[in-house]
Amino acid sequence: MANKAKGKAAAKPAPAATGLKERIMSATSSASGLMGVFSSWTVCHNVCTATIALLAIIGITVVGMPLLFLQKVAVPLWTAAVILFAVLLVLKMRKMGCLSGKALTLNAGLIVAGTPFQAAQHFSLVFWATGGALVALSVILLIKDKLARKTKARVAKTK
Repeated sequence: MANKAKGKAAAKPAPAATGLKERIMSATSSASGLMGVFSSWTVCHNVCTATIALLAIIGITVVGMPLLFLQKVAVPLWTAAVILFAVLLVLKMRKMGCLSGKALTLNAGLIVAGTPFQAAQHFSLVFWATGGALVALSVILLIKDKLARKTKARVAKTK
């Protein structure tokens, strides 16, 4: 019995430091994608419109765009998103930490769709389509993996 207990103790998960590192990388990845999305003019415009509609339902009338100040920080936020994404991509390529390729694909799609430059607005449809395709691909792959795990668990449970 003592040997089995020792064997089980050796098979325990990694220390909490690894979990902390994964949480930090996950938070950085999420921040990267979030900054990329909020940099998009269309997204900012839609958020402002939704805010005005919500305030109108409550009974507050707003003239103009209450979140227009975000337009001034769109390019810096998008640039920060690209830099964070590049750092995460380097970490993934060096196999440091446990970064999901699907999460990186999702973030890449959000960053591409959120390209904020006025000179690139003529190609915004291309950016939205490309970014949307990357986001859709990552969501489909995530759902596929979840379904495969559930199926595998059911098969293992029946044996």
